[in-house]
Amino acid sequence: MLGLPNTIHALLFDLDGVLTQTAKVHGVAWKETFDRFLRERDGVGFTPFDPRRDYDTFVDGKPRLDGTRSFLESRGIELPTGDEGDPPGTATVYGISNAKNDLVLRLIHDGGVEVYPGSVRYVHAARAAKLPCAVVSSSANCEDVLRAAGIHHLFDTIVDGLVAKRDHLEGKPAPDTFLAGAKALGVAPAHAAVFEDALAGVAAGRAGDFGHVVGVDRVGQAEELRGHGADVVVSDLDELLDDPSGDTAGDRSGDPATGRPSAEGTA
Repeated sequence: MLGLPNTIHALLFDLDGVLTQTAKVHGVAWKETFDRFLRERDGVGFTPFDPRRDYDTFVDGKPRLDGTRSFLESRGIELPTGDEGDPPGTATVYGISNAKNDLVLRLIHDGGVEVYPGSVRYVHAARAAKLPCAVVSSSANCEDVLRAAGIHHLFDTIVDGLVAKRDHLEGKPAPDTFLAGAKALGVAPAHAAVFEDALAGVAAGRAGDFGHVVGVDRVGQAEELRGHGADVVVSDLDELLDDPSGDTAGDRSGDPATGRPSAEGTA
């Protein structure tokens, strides 16, 4: 049992906070980066970055530059965009973003990547049901993280920050990257499910008119996820495997563009 409507024929998963526990790493990196900047700017009396409220509200699920801008705007701080090659820590949007990215890579290198076991079980069940799966992430480090976690082979395609930059796709909460993921899998949005832990990501799934949006509540924001458009909220994806209201995990390999089952497949 996958806990999904019969009309769903492909799955689109966010990375951080849904498949891997790298959201914790990102939270640590954002806090250290912003606190260093704020301390240098405002002195010892600065107001630190809140790893729960500020992370969830301003940076979670967004492309790195957008997250930097969003948090700075919340503090009434305006910085020049700068250039992609700005040294980490430069007082530009790129400089702060580059500092954060360097720290994330160092933390991942030193500590590795943990997965959510329930999510991995769910993806294995989806593969057994012959459902195509994609990862749709704002991270530019998505492929490295998937390989470090040992789950890269489970996914048919990846739409990440590098793809978004190359194809000029708007980041979440715009639906562009999820729409690109559905297109890469050959399915219409109405026949694809989105799995997201970030408010911006859930909003993107709803904005793209996807057939089912699953909110993954890791931090106690179930109502906010519903308010942003989640059809259902779970604390871990393996809860859906026990959901008697969903479809069975049998072969669902119909015509993905229309949602109609093939002659051999079951709806």
